[in-house]
Amino acid sequence: MENKAGVKLRCQRIGCDAMFYEDDNPDGSCRYHDSGPIFHDGMKEWSCCKKRSHDFSLFLEIPGCKTGKHTTEKQVVAPVKKKAVPPPTAAPSTNASAKDSCSRCRQGFFCSDHGSQNRPVNIVGDKSVNLARDASAEKDSSVQAPKPPKKIVDINEPQTCKNKGCGQTFKEKDNHDTACSYHPGPAVFHDRMRGWKCCDIHVKEFDEFMSIPPCTKGWHNADPVS
Repeated sequence: MENKAGVKLRCQRIGCDAMFYEDDNPDGSCRYHDSGPIFHDGMKEWSCCKKRSHDFSLFLEIPGCKTGKHTTEKQVVAPVKKKAVPPPTAAPSTNASAKDSCSRCRQGFFCSDHGSQNRPVNIVGDKSVNLARDASAEKDSSVQAPKPPKKIVDINEPQTCKNKGCGQTFKEKDNHDTACSYHPGPAVFHDRMRGWKCCDIHVKEFDEFMSIPPCTKGWHNADPVS
């Protein structure tokens, strides 16, 4: 792909999405994932490095596990095969004599080999008082947790925008109300479809999902939590 001098290109590797110049693309400048993601029961996981997260924004921020050169060619990702989970085997039935010989059953504890047992609750000494005191202390510590101090940033310091779908490097002095193109979200994953609720676009392939153009303009934001 030909490129005019001074024109930035966007890397197409999964997990990178950085802007680069074709004549300034050394080996190791790109960090990416060489294998696709797995979505199961609300968990998002990179199949290449096994790193995972429940939160989609944090999942996209997981740094790539491979390094190389930036490229404008679409990365081809092979489909990830899920491991077959064997069905649970039923526990063999036991008689009363087996329960009598089991030390856990005799003491009233739950036993997976011989079915459920009634477990007695014993309060020894001041254990109940200590548990209540620990719960109260934990509640007080969560309420009194101080807020993190606000980050002071130099207006000329390069920052990375954390808005979904952006990821560009910017300086605060150049930031304005239409500088960023992003998805306000949230991302939606349902029945093998991936998409953005904000613009109501859904696709099947993950690389197609990552290529959905942002639908909103706004300020770049390097710290969306604050």
